[in-house]
Amino acid sequence: MDPVIIVGAGPVGLTLALALARQEVPCVVLDEGPGKEETRPARTVVLREDTAALLERLTGAPLAQAGTRWAGWRSMRRKQVIREVVFDDAVPAPVHIAQHVLTHALRAALAGERLVKIAVDSRLDSLEQEPSGVTAHTRGPEGTWWRGSYLVGCDGPRSTVRKLQDIRFPGRTAVERHAVAALRTELPWGDEALLHRTPPWRTSGPSAGEITARPLPDGVWRLDWLLPPGKELVTPEMLLARIRETLAGWADGPTPPYDLLDTGVHTVHHRLARRWRADRVFLAGDAAHLLGALGTQGLDEGLRDADNLAWKLALAWHHGPHEALLDSYQTERRAVVAARLRAADQALPLLRGGGGLRSYVPGSARGHDALLTDGHLGQGAVGSPGAYADSPLTPEPLEGDVPVDTPRGAPVVDVRVTAEDGTFVRLRDRLGRGALLVVLIAPGTGVWERRHWMSAGIMPRLVAAVSALPHQAELLVAESYPGAAAHTVLLVRPDGHLVTALSGVRPADLYAAAQAVVGGPATAANGTGARADAGAGSR
Repeated sequence: MDPVIIVGAGPVGLTLALALARQEVPCVVLDEGPGKEETRPARTVVLREDTAALLERLTGAPLAQAGTRWAGWRSMRRKQVIREVVFDDAVPAPVHIAQHVLTHALRAALAGERLVKIAVDSRLDSLEQEPSGVTAHTRGPEGTWWRGSYLVGCDGPRSTVRKLQDIRFPGRTAVERHAVAALRTELPWGDEALLHRTPPWRTSGPSAGEITARPLPDGVWRLDWLLPPGKELVTPEMLLARIRETLAGWADGPTPPYDLLDTGVHTVHHRLARRWRADRVFLAGDAAHLLGALGTQGLDEGLRDADNLAWKLALAWHHGPHEALLDSYQTERRAVVAARLRAADQALPLLRGGGGLRSYVPGSARGHDALLTDGHLGQGAVGSPGAYADSPLTPEPLEGDVPVDTPRGAPVVDVRVTAEDGTFVRLRDRLGRGALLVVLIAPGTGVWERRHWMSAGIMPRLVAAVSALPHQAELLVAESYPGAAAHTVLLVRPDGHLVTALSGVRPADLYAAAQAVVGGPATAANGTGARADAGAGSR
């Protein structure tokens, strides 16, 4: 079959290419640039726990060393600390990294990937669809026609793919603007990130607002100043004055030494494409959505797009079209991003307009900071990654369903598991391979060698049930999982979202849930039946 064509060589397009290659799907990445990234220290991304783990799994690179994991987070209003967060195992720190460093790590991982071709200086100018595939034409030193099985537009806010498919992109322009500077200096709070609202040295005017300081490696900081609404020109003189004033204010004295590395203006738009799929053409990342107000990170959602789409495209590429499965990409991802946009749009007038929450609730400054902290730290309605609770891939209620602390459709907790070869690994390490994961909760198994309990108790029956599933699955064993009783069986999607939790070994229920995940009937079926066409060999 023809390769998947990926238009755009930013972080989302490169991540999708790696994710597909890990599942033995060939790709062509059309890069309109020369294949090199401009070094811009002021252009950075904050990766939450799940997306940082995804990228580290795909690249094999320790991104936390290329970036910085914050030691903590603090919110200040004038001179008062409103909230402090200390990051630990229970509250993992995000990874803050320059985007060009991240892109370089992705390109380095792709350099030795035999299934991926990156075509530089290749700008898409037309595409045609047929029932059997997609044909794309690119401009460049030599005009080239490309033939693919599917095409994914990861080509940014001004997506050519989206325009060629005549997909509308409604939304709001310039919901926030920030002046940005990357500089090397020493700040009073070490490696903690800071949100400072209404600093005492700026007590009046529309730009008294807020400043965010986020550490990077080697003593570098990214500073963002919220700009007032409008089109105020950010001049070099104005930005230098802001830097000196801010550093002097935090030092409570003269401006400390600093080395200015890069500057810019970050403008946030909120937009959502009407459709994310047009037959064999898909949109992902900024081509499908724009968000980023209140400290949220649009790239996080773009990486989740790639993770969601990769295993579905891989299954369709290897085993033929699965329309319900491919349709679920738009249904799941668009709903999650739309919910985050709604939450941000509802909060913006309260936080940014007029008297804000103070107009409605006395003493609500802490409410302001709680909303902004949620956005910056990836929590709550504004910042959390969301769950696929209403996914068409969710099975109907099953007789053996039991609740655990992870709701259906939400990302699973990264617990330690025993793999089939007897090694101990993290659950997240087994994701992204195209296989479903079946996890048995069996307290005490961690102290015994796998060969002693693989043939004991319920294991032979569970092994037989897993081998009969309609799609490739890997059986893992965990000593515990939050909210799960002993002998609970979890079914997990290839992208790490929980399908269901069952009380014990229930072959019919497990089969029905697996069948629903790959776009088949969502009702209970004979658990001993033959594999459906969607499946690959069993483990």
